[in-house]
Amino acid sequence: MLTITHTHEAGTLIEGTARGDGTADVLKAQRWRWSRNLGAWYIPRSRDQHAKTRQIDATAAALRAAGHDVEVTIDNTARATAEVEADKIARQADRVDALAAKAERRREDESAAWARHRSDVERLPPDGEPVKIGHHSEGRHRRDISRAWNSLGRSVEAGRAAEEAERRATEAAATTAARYNPVTVANRIDKLEADRRKFVRRRDGYTSGSGVYAMEHPPATGAGRERLEQLIAETDDALTYWRGVRADQQANGTATNYGPHNVAKGDAVQVRGTWYRVLRANPKSVTVEGYFGPDRTPWQEVADHRPAKAA
Repeated sequence: MLTITHTHEAGTLIEGTARGDGTADVLKAQRWRWSRNLGAWYIPRSRDQHAKTRQIDATAAALRAAGHDVEVTIDNTARATAEVEADKIARQADRVDALAAKAERRREDESAAWARHRSDVERLPPDGEPVKIGHHSEGRHRRDISRAWNSLGRSVEAGRAAEEAERRATEAAATTAARYNPVTVANRIDKLEADRRKFVRRRDGYTSGSGVYAMEHPPATGAGRERLEQLIAETDDALTYWRGVRADQQANGTATNYGPHNVAKGDAVQVRGTWYRVLRANPKSVTVEGYFGPDRTPWQEVADHRPAKAA
């Protein structure tokens, strides 16, 4: 019996597979991946997401057609955003530690490879003595040159591997910081607010177009309405979390808090390192005097401000 399970915490996994049982080809064709850490096949990017039912159903059908018994269990209960984020930060920290340890091992490999190369070089005759053609030492000399050349190549490859491991470790270390960048957090809040408005419109019904082209979209009913209610609740939870993060960033000075309440026409604002004259202070953005005319930018990208008198 093969068991496909989905939860928000673990994502979509399959249990009961074994090497050589024919499931690998089916799962690969259905875009599953093997995880050495989990020791199981999984659907990528399925953790803390609602189940990809089409992919799951297609996988179950393909496995049954191949002669396997398959059971599917789906739990779409979402976790709190705070729990999800804490889990992401912990997993990323573990990944950073693992990559840093791998980078250190690669540097040790490079040092060992370079030491072997230096040892091979020391076996060569001093001062770059040429090969003595026909001399009894010719064979040994050529072998020593080849050995030194090959060990140099291994040392260079080890150095490249160490650089790549260090690059990946550095990128991984910056991932969490990038996710919590003040501008990124503000943009995420804007998107969540837009998503919430969309879900509410679909739930309550709305009119698209105007005049003779107006089209009425009735309120959602049944399972569709339940799904929208669930999405709204999940979005509200995410908004509560990220608004709290932004409030903390503004309180400690990590994020700015500019808007129509403290910026006016004629003031100057700094955006991406450049100062611009303010033409209009909008609710969500500021319109500035750009190089090629008026330019609009979100308030979260304003890094500094000078009142008109000071500007």
